[in-house]
Amino acid sequence: MHPGVEGIREAIERLGSFAADFSLASLGESTMVQLRKVLHDSLAVLVSGGLLPESRGIASALPAPGGRSSVFGSAKQFGVIDAAWLNGTAMVALELDEGNKTIRGHASAHVLPAVLALAEELGASSRDALTAFVAGHEIASRFGAAVRLKPGVHPHGTWGALGAAAAAAKLMGADAAGIASAIDNAGALAIATPFSVATNGMWIRNAWVGASNASGIWAATVATGSGRTPIFAPAAESLGAILGEIDARVLNDGLGRSWFLDSGYFKIHSSCSYTHPAADLAIGVFSERGPVRAEDVDAILVETHHLGAGLRSLEWPTRLAAMFSIPCVVSTALGVGHCLPSDFGLEQRSLAERRELAAKVELVHNPDFDRELPARRITRMTIDWRSGETSVLQAENPVGDSAYRPLDQAAIEAKAERLLGPELAARVAEATELLLSGGTAAQGPLSGLRTAAARAAGGLEV
Repeated sequence: MHPGVEGIREAIERLGSFAADFSLASLGESTMVQLRKVLHDSLAVLVSGGLLPESRGIASALPAPGGRSSVFGSAKQFGVIDAAWLNGTAMVALELDEGNKTIRGHASAHVLPAVLALAEELGASSRDALTAFVAGHEIASRFGAAVRLKPGVHPHGTWGALGAAAAAAKLMGADAAGIASAIDNAGALAIATPFSVATNGMWIRNAWVGASNASGIWAATVATGSGRTPIFAPAAESLGAILGEIDARVLNDGLGRSWFLDSGYFKIHSSCSYTHPAADLAIGVFSERGPVRAEDVDAILVETHHLGAGLRSLEWPTRLAAMFSIPCVVSTALGVGHCLPSDFGLEQRSLAERRELAAKVELVHNPDFDRELPARRITRMTIDWRSGETSVLQAENPVGDSAYRPLDQAAIEAKAERLLGPELAARVAEATELLLSGGTAAQGPLSGLRTAAARAAGGLEV
């Protein structure tokens, strides 16, 4: 038996019971407010990612049979597995999805697409869909918090499938033992995810999240259809040895009393979250001085923690590669005052001025900042101006962090409108409220949103 199996086995059994018993009535008022923001933001980000030419092209290329599940950005419906995979892939494509610094990843993107696809296929109510989502989000987050991945392993595609499996099994009507079995199965479906795939800008990195959503449904289906098997805890080996290490105590600590929904962050920059404090600082400089050109500065020093210290590339062959480069993000923010999806297109990232300014950015690892993780993601920026003056700026956390400068509902709505335009953003808001009402089948608002997104597919600049 692998060390740690017994503790993880017991934790998974408790998680199965938690998910089976969970209802939205367990959430306090403030957590329900946060759920509204998470759902609204996630739907907006999912639709915007689905409208990308790459996302639409993949959906068109997939030789899939028809089904009843929506893919946002496509006019046709797909089978449940294909829809979960396509929407999961699209939801992270613009680096704008909700996350949590304690879990070092993104629970919503790993769980919500599976829930939406299954809810439409099964004809589930919006209340049942949201109940499954919150349970799955909490379980995914707990695995994210419990796991310490080895250096060089990206968090997408690893622990997220265990939350998707819990959500899928609950939505499929499994009892506590069945949900625990689904979680256990998903522990054997984690994939190896080299971080270099993201920094090199390979689109397949986004598909890791799609795979986690699909894996969650597969894991729940096996648990439901194959008969009961003991809990073997393969996560002790996959997550706890091959990919990293795992602390089983974190999986159940405070279970049902605290919620990871309450401690997440929302992203206002279309880039890796480790770049965000630097982007915030650079945008502050832009607000004070206007556009900064390469000729205005001699050097820009960015000090950060070990999580962000590797994001130093000056080669951006794709949009994703640019989003994972602190020099690119800083030069963009200094030059135009924001980091929107449109700022990282081929034309924009190829600008000579942007590349010249980025070349003046030196990124260094400050070990002192590591000691503050995960509570504070400190970044310091020192700009030596051509005029002879020096600016020293520091951010404790990115804007949008729940414990720093959280976004309110109005900011979530404004973000959706920036991404989608007023008409489609209004449809996202409508779908959010219908799903939260609990009094309708999930298929209605999701089908309406799919139709609206398909209409808009040719008319948005991303």
